Amino acid sequence: MFGIQEIFGMFPGARGFRRDYKCYSIAMLPHSNRPDVEKGGKIILPPSALHLLSQMNVQFPMLFKLKNTAKNTVTHCGVLEFIADEGLVYMPSWMMRNLLMNEGDLVTVESVNLPVASYSKFQPQSVDFLDISDPRAVLESTLRGVACLTVGDVIAIEYNSKIFELLVLETKPSNAVSIIECDMQVDFAAPVGYQEPVRAPKKAVAPVDEPMMIDADVLPDAQKFSAFTGSGSRLGGHKNKKGAAKDVSTPVVAGDPVKKQVDVASLGHKGVPNYDWKPGRLTFRRNIRKPTVSESDAGPSFSAFSGQGFSLKKTASGRV
Repeated sequence: MFGIQEIFGMFPGARGFRRDYKCYSIAMLPHSNRPDVEKGGKIILPPSALHLLSQMNVQFPMLFKLKNTAKNTVTHCGVLEFIADEGLVYMPSWMMRNLLMNEGDLVTVESVNLPVASYSKFQPQSVDFLDISDPRAVLESTLRGVACLTVGDVIAIEYNSKIFELLVLETKPSNAVSIIECDMQVDFAAPVGYQEPVRAPKKAVAPVDEPMMIDADVLPDAQKFSAFTGSGSRLGGHKNKKGAAKDVSTPVVAGDPVKKQVDVASLGHKGVPNYDWKPGRLTFRRNIRKPTVSESDAGPSFSAFSGQGFSLKKTASGRV
């Protein structure tokens, strides 16, 4: 015999599926060890529920709203199988905690249509969640067994034999969405108890005084810069026989700080610029090395073709 709710569901145009069941956790399911159901977000209904749903215009996948009338708590889920005993429904323990239900409490199961999710935001309930190297991949693996998300629910995920809980803070486009075969953007809020690391205050850097610019004409002659002055040194440590280098710098012409009077004889020295150079003019200067030996020490002057000839083989007469 069907109750009044089942009779309404058998006729076209009747209201959707709605019925009260006694709720038990997956661990109470007889002769079954189903850890995959405990980690997922789907329930197990009796065969009579499948018979009623087949008579209705229910959209697939089948989604349901679970309501604890005594505590006024609501969540949403999908259905995995129809193998429960009549009048009973089995669900994951984390889903029962969201509904604030104990074993054997009455829960109302109602068929609903939910929009497809486009965005969701989660908040880890422990700082230990930050130890996971790739939290998005772990969450994606867990949500494959979940059909719906409801704002306010706490989802439990397992990683490295440890349970982590995530609070659903926000979902779009509504507070309850379907996540079956959807492209959803996921965001994470700071975990509960997380504190930003305190950064050490930056040390105040004392301002560096810029060097004072002083006009060269104001300085005394002893402090004025003179280029290419000083004595040379040899690698062997011997003193330069020719003495110190001559001062090739020239004073600045009064009234003209750019043009200088330069000794023409010093233009060939390396490092002395030609201040009289004009654009478009090339000047080639060659230093002619003076002979190091005097004519008196070198002997008689050279005369071309004045030497004596020799033959390789001489005859008796002395001719070649």
